[in-house]
Amino acid sequence: MSFWQNVQTAAGMGAAFIWVSLTFLVLAAVLFAMLEPARMRVRTSVLLFALSFCGLLIAGSLLSSGVGQANASFRWVQWGSLLVQRFAIVNLTSVLVFEVALDAVRLKPPRIMRDLLVALAYIVVAITLLSSSGVEISGIVATSAVITAVIGLSFQDTLGNMMGGMALQMEHAISIGDWVRIDNQEGRVKEIRWRHTAIETRNWDTVVIPNSVLMKGQITVLGRRAGAPHQHRQWVYFNIDYRYAPTDVIDTVETALRSEPIPNVAIEPQPNCVLMDFKESYGSYAVRYWLTDLAQDDPTNSVVRSRIYFSLRRAGIPLSIPAHSIFITEEGEQRRERKREKEVNRRVEALNHVELFRTLTDEEKQALAPHLRLAPFVRGEAITKQGAKAHWLYIMTKGEAEVHVTVDGSTASEEVAELHEGDFFGEMGMMTGEPRSATVSALTDVECYRLDKEAFDGILSRRPEIAEDISQVLALRRVELEAIREGLNEEAKRARMSRHQGDLLDRIRKFFTL
Repeated sequence: MSFWQNVQTAAGMGAAFIWVSLTFLVLAAVLFAMLEPARMRVRTSVLLFALSFCGLLIAGSLLSSGVGQANASFRWVQWGSLLVQRFAIVNLTSVLVFEVALDAVRLKPPRIMRDLLVALAYIVVAITLLSSSGVEISGIVATSAVITAVIGLSFQDTLGNMMGGMALQMEHAISIGDWVRIDNQEGRVKEIRWRHTAIETRNWDTVVIPNSVLMKGQITVLGRRAGAPHQHRQWVYFNIDYRYAPTDVIDTVETALRSEPIPNVAIEPQPNCVLMDFKESYGSYAVRYWLTDLAQDDPTNSVVRSRIYFSLRRAGIPLSIPAHSIFITEEGEQRRERKREKEVNRRVEALNHVELFRTLTDEEKQALAPHLRLAPFVRGEAITKQGAKAHWLYIMTKGEAEVHVTVDGSTASEEVAELHEGDFFGEMGMMTGEPRSATVSALTDVECYRLDKEAFDGILSRRPEIAEDISQVLALRRVELEAIREGLNEEAKRARMSRHQGDLLDRIRKFFTL
């Protein structure tokens, strides 16, 4: 027999050996050209196939030199060459199946599953070759069980890492591409191998973590929630002096952040600003937004901070600088008197806008002014609640409010009026003790003066006749409201005016024990 025939005999394929080799090499060349990520595995397959070919050449040389096929040297060389050849074929077939066939139907099995199937194929190939060579498989299995037990005891940590890797892949606790936080490390999962998981950080580092550590510790998967977009909430903190109202700061910042889209910031939920804490000399605020590209956290934070800074500058609100200020004021009797007089004049001016007090003299208004108490309310806060008992009235000096009424048996409320600077409300509660007939809520930040019943008691005691004028004003306001609701004519309005005034006058006298 010729040398080439001896090589074919050693390969156990006869003339088909040439076609198998050519098919393998052509397929390897095509996969190498098509799949750049799999080139290393294709290259490994070709090297294994070349190594097996060299082994078969050696086996063919032994046959040509007169060594029989029953010779131990020939059999070991032949078996080893065929084993390496089958490994090469299995390796290349795995690339064809997992990277081409399954990828075409959009299936991406975990890396560990692929490795496990390839390893299982290696074992099957090895057992098949041993069996075809006449080796007793049962003895090998019994021996391998003992060896496996020894290996298991010796490599507990390694096996723990391998089992951890399999569990991570099978349970999909984390996946390739997920952003995770482990202890103080944040990064994107690059790959999950048998022994470890590789995480690429934003600092261009790669952190290798044993799988057993991941299984025992806590992992935070950033930006992942079932049925929701992939985004992570970010916090940007800043401080503002107490001289500026929180609502003004929040409105200014939120308007700036929502006016134009910011790259890598989610449209929904919208960015928002919240007051986080009260510090010694400033309020601590935070902007919360949802980051869509977790790799761009610091650059996006920088853009958000720039929006905050310039929006506050436009509004004339400076950022707070940590400092201690000492205010020294020379407090004299004349200065205190000027301040008091200025404040009294402001309050008298507010009383002049209240129709209820039109019959009061200037001296009476001056006496009543010190009893006015400043009552500020934040936007959205209820100033009065329908049904509440409160014996005072409010005089609005700043802002806007809405009046809404809840009908008996209904949970919905109906807006009936809006109040502005100079309006007053709550007069029925102060003058008659009647529960609030409506709820008044602040539409903006509101500043009011509050006047209690006790403050007005002294004036009514000295001049009881004022009660008649006040009852007339209260009756007029009530009749005007009823006329709008019921469409009353002039005669009906006069009749109700007379009846309401008499009733209100009796109630005022009773409430103030006149």
